[in-house]
Amino acid sequence: MSLHALLTLFTLGMAAGWTPGPNNALLASSGVKFGLRRTVPHALGVGLGFPVMVFLVGLFLGAAFQASALLRDVLRYGGAAMLLWVAWKIASAGGLGSSTGPIRPFRFHEAVAFQWINPKGWVMAISLTAQFMNPAHIWLTALMVAGVFLVVGLSSAFGWAALGTGLRRFLAKGHRMRIFDITMGAVIALGVVVLLRG
Repeated sequence: MSLHALLTLFTLGMAAGWTPGPNNALLASSGVKFGLRRTVPHALGVGLGFPVMVFLVGLFLGAAFQASALLRDVLRYGGAAMLLWVAWKIASAGGLGSSTGPIRPFRFHEAVAFQWINPKGWVMAISLTAQFMNPAHIWLTALMVAGVFLVVGLSSAFGWAALGTGLRRFLAKGHRMRIFDITMGAVIALGVVVLLRG
């Protein structure tokens, strides 16, 4: 992979990794509700889980998903349904300390598994690996693409979790937490709608 292609991949990865989406909304919400220290396993699960997914997609699954409309539809609509459920759970949470909200942050393995049902993740993994994979050096380019997403993923995961943690005191007053929960749920739901229309 040329330096120009690597810089292009990194730029696209930063734009995709830092924009609001299901992972980032969940990380910000976890940072608000549980603080940064308790959100670390979730952030690591996202930051490490997505590059592993990108690597495996680049090696094995990209061509299969591009060739099979049924597989794409199952992933697309099944993942969308799961994300809408997650959006509802976040939007209907009762605020800090509420018994109606999540009782604990995502565990590492749950955050890793979540990557495999996240439609935004699949769109990114398949489209970017398809653009940057070199069939003559498939292992090397799969590792390079995954390596870029390792850097991007860890930085954005911890960045969004820290943002949520920083907002914790501000959101503890009045109805601000309720508004935040509804906003994060709406961001996820809107992302699902955009992905389904695309």
